[in-house]
Amino acid sequence: MAAFSLRATNRAILPVLWRTPGMTLAYAGCRLSEALALTIDRVDLAAGVLIFESLKKRQRGIYRAVPVPPALLSALDLVHGIREHQARRGKGRGIRLWPWSRMTGWRAIHALMQAAGLSGPHASPKGLRHSFGVTAVSAGIPLNLLQKWLGHAQLTTTAIYANATGAEEKNIASKMWE
Repeated sequence: MAAFSLRATNRAILPVLWRTPGMTLAYAGCRLSEALALTIDRVDLAAGVLIFESLKKRQRGIYRAVPVPPALLSALDLVHGIREHQARRGKGRGIRLWPWSRMTGWRAIHALMQAAGLSGPHASPKGLRHSFGVTAVSAGIPLNLLQKWLGHAQLTTTAIYANATGAEEKNIASKMWE
């Protein structure tokens, strides 16, 4: 689903600012609230990672770095002026990429998914996160690494993504026979 969603995202006739959060959710597997809290200084273009504060932990200041593809970093730089802000005094500290409420963010993702022709429960921010997890398992990413990227406290939570069925299960099994 992630690849189709991203291709359709590029064709969607929506404000370009609405595309980057969808790309971020799809490529980084973060929660919507974590994406909306992302600030310019936590986009590390040189290292190729986005640094998210884990908001579901019961304390502030717990961060995780998630590697993302250069295409996402380029889009974020183009739309949000990452390099320009980071070159200034303050380095973009505290400047959120999307200064939206959670509801506005949800609406943006929902509109993006509708424009891509997707509907149902998976056409949501949580659906993009789930797609990221299943895609990572299908690609052979070790569960402990996926756990780190998703910000799960327990490996058993991450293992849910390895419990694939139907087409997802066949895709994973086919990797064994290659």
